[in-house]
Amino acid sequence: MSSLAMTFFYLILSILAVDFLLERFLEYLNTTRWSDMLPKELVGIYQEDKYRKSQQYLKVKQKFSWIISCFSFAAMMTLLASGGFVWLDHLMRSFSDNPIILSLLFFGILGVGSSIVLIPFEIYSTFVIEERFGFNKTTMRTFILDKLKGWLLGAIIGGGLLSLIVWIYLSMGNYFWLVVWGVITFFMVCMTLFYSNLIVPLFNKQTLLEPGALRDAIESFAADTGFNLRNIYVIDGSKRSSKANAYFTGLGMKKRIVLYDTLIQDHTISELVAILAHEIGHYKMKHTRQGIVIGVLQTGLMLFVLSLFIGKDSWLAADLCQSLAGFSEYKAVPSFQLGILAFGMLYSPLSLILGLVNNVLSRRNEYAADRFAGERYNPGALQEALKKLSVNQLSNLRPHPLYVFFHYSHPPLLSRLKSLNHLISGDLLETK
Repeated sequence: MSSLAMTFFYLILSILAVDFLLERFLEYLNTTRWSDMLPKELVGIYQEDKYRKSQQYLKVKQKFSWIISCFSFAAMMTLLASGGFVWLDHLMRSFSDNPIILSLLFFGILGVGSSIVLIPFEIYSTFVIEERFGFNKTTMRTFILDKLKGWLLGAIIGGGLLSLIVWIYLSMGNYFWLVVWGVITFFMVCMTLFYSNLIVPLFNKQTLLEPGALRDAIESFAADTGFNLRNIYVIDGSKRSSKANAYFTGLGMKKRIVLYDTLIQDHTISELVAILAHEIGHYKMKHTRQGIVIGVLQTGLMLFVLSLFIGKDSWLAADLCQSLAGFSEYKAVPSFQLGILAFGMLYSPLSLILGLVNNVLSRRNEYAADRFAGERYNPGALQEALKKLSVNQLSNLRPHPLYVFFHYSHPPLLSRLKSLNHLISGDLLETK
């Protein structure tokens, strides 16, 4: 192995190791915030028995997450050190020498193989941990069907997109990344527009919210804010979990708001309208479009950097692929699949930085949407809704600030309540 290939190899190992240790350190910081007694800042939010249950849930989940992380880390390091990825590439070449078929076989086996290996962990998480704490509603039949549907979708959509990208890579020379960027941008926009219409129905049933007091209240608020709302759907989230949620999706005439049936069961009409007001706030302030634009720009950056590593004239491509041979004697054949796999690992530090920026922006947008809902509807109702959502899901309400910085796309509950309190105080002052 050349010195450059060996440098890439050790750099990949270092990146994976640092990432693993960083995650374990962040999880440890969260444990320092756990308490057997109900903290005073949570009085009025959690009841003592519910709080103790939430602490047990967090401890069980973190322990299980630690086991999965250690297993995944050990498996990845073993594959890298032994040259497992290059061995698989050689094995696939005994079936075909077509670059597109090779990529499909390579990533297909890795994807399905890793999914199968993780199935026992997923079963334990769903049918033991989530069941123990009263969340699981998934049947084994639903679990199996979800897996089969996921694999089929991955084969059709993922396989089709991968085939097109490899063909562009082979056909377009060093500027392949510009065409791929256009293809992925088109795909992202299509998913934003049609995900709820085409993908969600394969897994969940969506029905229009029936006429009644709730629909009247939502439509009245939407009209007051100038939000043209035609599609309010209820999704059968209780099919899998008792946890509740709501989300906004789509653009233009394709926009829709989706409420989980579990959300409707647990909240009052005013709380539900406050939640919907928050989602409408995201749309009115163009957060959805902002997210698409940022995603497109970051994708372009990633593809440009990728072209420097695996472009046709790149002097890095052969050494990059060879780095995956590890300590073995395998000779890697420069290829799209090996190059993009190695690049993905090397790119992860930059991906982490971009993710941190996204999280900061996302948290700011959440505050803005909260403010919209508070100003245009009812800050107190939104506070009560947020409290119920957090308590019913046994959420960690005292995460360490550094963990929040790295992982939270939404501000912690206490921060959101404090922000809304300022809004309530301001309203009171104006009233006086």
